[in-house]
Amino acid sequence: MIKVAVVGCGYWGPNLIRNFYENPSCKVDYCCDMDNSKVEKVLRKYPSIRGTNDFDDLLSSAETDAIAIATPASTHYEMAKKALEAGKHILVEKPLSLTTEESEKLNELAEKKNLILMVGHTFEYNPAVRKLKEILNTTDVGKALYMYSARLNLGVFRDDVNVMWNLAPHDISIFLYLIEEFPIAVSAIGKSFVRNKLEDVVFMYLEFPSGIIAHLHISCLDPSKIRKTTIVCERKMIIYDDLDNEGRIKIYDKGFETTLATDGGIQDYIIRPRAGDIYIPKIDNSEPLRIETEHFIECIEKGEKPLTDGLNGIRVVNVLETAESSLREGGTIKKTQWMKWKF
Repeated sequence: MIKVAVVGCGYWGPNLIRNFYENPSCKVDYCCDMDNSKVEKVLRKYPSIRGTNDFDDLLSSAETDAIAIATPASTHYEMAKKALEAGKHILVEKPLSLTTEESEKLNELAEKKNLILMVGHTFEYNPAVRKLKEILNTTDVGKALYMYSARLNLGVFRDDVNVMWNLAPHDISIFLYLIEEFPIAVSAIGKSFVRNKLEDVVFMYLEFPSGIIAHLHISCLDPSKIRKTTIVCERKMIIYDDLDNEGRIKIYDKGFETTLATDGGIQDYIIRPRAGDIYIPKIDNSEPLRIETEHFIECIEKGEKPLTDGLNGIRVVNVLETAESSLREGGTIKKTQWMKWKF
């Protein structure tokens, strides 16, 4: 049985602990946090788990096979590096690190030591996002033309990263997963309205080799909680709303029809809007994090590469790092090394 430790018992860590604890193929061996009150809260609910404030206890434990890292993004690289050096498989919450160079080093170290490195891009395990990919690949919606997403809320503010590094990994990973392309150009603009130097509102632009363009609106300074993605295709249009429990995906039979008309011997094309039915496909209600954590354990057991492996994490970090460079230069469009990271 795989024994897992979780470091970080604040917002996301308890969700990881719950899912690992309920998985019969593994056992939660340790929970760790610098805040002892958070550790004690976990232990009251799961008294069989060992608790500690010292990350080194997890590294030195001969019984611990894997470590899930759910700490602030600025700590990911050092903690992941130490865990791999200690011979532990790792699941790192997004983003993998704060630089492409650091992410590449982690991936190389995991491969060298033959260990599983998986990144917590949870939406790639979301049944709705997987259904969205199926729709794009197997139905008559046509080729995707452009897409845009909004991930908005009032709070939470992170102390170590801006809203782009905190929230945009979700939408970047969704876009890359859906179209299986790496962007050739990236730009970003944003503002710090609440805190100095850490943007709370960011707008990102991505351009892909096939001609698809994408826009991301990310904010922790908004009156409404919104988690929505729109994809406009050649023949139909799709809206994925992660907060709509009755219809998370809606396919709109909308578009334009072009006909050739002759008037007085002169031919010209007439473009008319077309509107048809709205179709709501059935979506599996399985918890994405349950699917993700089960996949992590299965990859360890079978020695298989995860869906969201180190390369997956590097791609997302590289987009973020390129966007950060654009952000510092007032929105300059940055060309990427897309050939290096292409699918």
